[in-house]
Amino acid sequence: MSKEYFIWCDESVKKGEYYSNFYGAVLVQSKDLTFVNNALTKVVNKLKITEEIKWGKVDAVKLPAFEAIINTFFSLVKKNKIKVRIMFRQNAKVAKGLTEEHLSSEYFILYYQFIKHIFGFQHSNPTNRNVHLRIHFDDLPDTISKAQQFKDYIKGLERTKAFSNAKIKIRKEDIVEVDSKHHLPLQFLDVVLGAIQFRLKNKHKEKPIGKKRRGKKTIAKEKLYKLINKKIRETRKGFNVGVSTGAETSEDRWLHSYRHWSFVPKDFQIDESLYK
Repeated sequence: MSKEYFIWCDESVKKGEYYSNFYGAVLVQSKDLTFVNNALTKVVNKLKITEEIKWGKVDAVKLPAFEAIINTFFSLVKKNKIKVRIMFRQNAKVAKGLTEEHLSSEYFILYYQFIKHIFGFQHSNPTNRNVHLRIHFDDLPDTISKAQQFKDYIKGLERTKAFSNAKIKIRKEDIVEVDSKHHLPLQFLDVVLGAIQFRLKNKHKEKPIGKKRRGKKTIAKEKLYKLINKKIRETRKGFNVGVSTGAETSEDRWLHSYRHWSFVPKDFQIDESLYK
């Protein structure tokens, strides 16, 4: 059986005050897929969770269950059975020279860059055998024609020098949109991506209108974010949530189990008012 990398991708284009355009991906190699699926299913069944797992559902009552979920997920990340990548854009670094077409296609342009670079695929396959990517996108929020055009561009990545040299192949039928309800890796990713957004968008400081104190749900979410941050630091010492994860060598972009990428346009100007 050929070697495959199974990838699940999620995103949120909602703009924050300081950070926007959040993308996340989980990668599991075919040799680890059964182990990972069994581990994720086991914790969900143990907790008797029957509804879809999402960051938006975190509250004080459900916090212990979400903590158990995160502990299981990051135990797999620590063993490098799962690779996680998060990308976002810092608003203060404003791209220059964007056309109307660039602006209208921003979502897919950034998504393409994310898939192309985030895992360091050029370093992932030292063998002389082909490796196939199987990419699962959470439903793409745009027209069918734009989504298809995007998939065609993703398919075309196999012709780039980096992918071709590493013998990374992408079959057209392996680029699919899926319902997250049926994919646990996508649900667990939603929680991690949601927590990162929550922190970078300063939502941990929000208070209900007319109130002096934060709501119980906000406090519960901050506690879960802190657990996630702690778990990330167990794999990446010195981790900083708002910047790109450092790498001693370019190979680390593949070897690391968890990484962040703060996307910076090639040509940009600084808007000091958009820094924290």
